[in-house]
Amino acid sequence: MIESYKRFWSNLGNFSGTANRPDYWWPMILNYILAIVVVIIADLITGHSIDSDIMTWSQITTNLVVQIVFIIVWFGTLSVKFRRLHDTDHSGWWILISIIPIIGTIWFFILMVLPSKPNRWSDNYVAED
Repeated sequence: MIESYKRFWSNLGNFSGTANRPDYWWPMILNYILAIVVVIIADLITGHSIDSDIMTWSQITTNLVVQIVFIIVWFGTLSVKFRRLHDTDHSGWWILISIIPIIGTIWFFILMVLPSKPNRWSDNYVAED
C-alpha cells in the first residue's frame, strides 16, 4: 500500500507508463480519505465551510492552499488513470468514456478493474511483425 502511494507521487507527470491494479486503487482510496480529513481540518481552522462566501485573510489563504493541493492531486490522479488504461492495453483516450452519463462511468470502472495485459507501454512488450 505504501509503495503504491510512493509510486503515485513519484510518477506524478508520467502519462506514458503503466500502473497495475494496486498502484491505481491504493492511491485512489488514500486520496479520498485524505481529502475528507483535509476538508474537515480546513473547516475547523476557518470556522465554517470552505465554500462560504464571506472570508477573512486566513480563510482565503487556507482555501488557496486547499485548491493548490487539489489541483496537484487531480493531475496525479489523471496520470495514474492513463497509466492504468495502458496497463490494460487501452489508449489513454478511453478516459473520455466517463463523459457519458452513468454508462460511461460504469464502463470506466470496469476498465480500471481489468487485469493487466501485455501492452505496448510496458518494458517487456515485444511487437509482432
